[in-house]
Amino acid sequence: MKRIGGNSDDTPQPRESRRFLHFLAAGGMAATANFCSRILFSQWLTFVPAVVLAYLVGLTTAFVLFRHFVFARSDKSLPRQMFWFVIVNVVALLQTVLISLLLVDWALPRLHVVRHAYEIAHACGIAAPVFTSYLGHKWLSFSSRQRGDEHDRGAGSADS
Repeated sequence: MKRIGGNSDDTPQPRESRRFLHFLAAGGMAATANFCSRILFSQWLTFVPAVVLAYLVGLTTAFVLFRHFVFARSDKSLPRQMFWFVIVNVVALLQTVLISLLLVDWALPRLHVVRHAYEIAHACGIAAPVFTSYLGHKWLSFSSRQRGDEHDRGAGSADS
């Protein structure tokens, strides 16, 4: 029996949910590279330059993982994917830096959080652009000209 307003059991929602989970896992790996490299860079640099350089480490990691494991069937050329990936991530970088600074300079001191304040602020800053980045990469960086079920590329061959 067909539900009102719905399709059969092979609706795009389960595949979209799976793709978002793969995005979170790949993004988590990239965020870990970002976070750990920021701690390393902080040995030689002040906070904001360390955050920016660490973001570039995370950016490179994310591009490779997203392109191969999350949005593998994009029909855009590599240069076009890279262009939009950078644009989406510039917006995310601004979110990351602003939220990190807001927390470390304003919110955490008011909450009397001193221990690991930079790490807490940076981790929250990294997590903040998850949804805007997912939508940006889905519709801009790795989009396809096709729509519907074909557009829902899934996460590599796991959805095929």
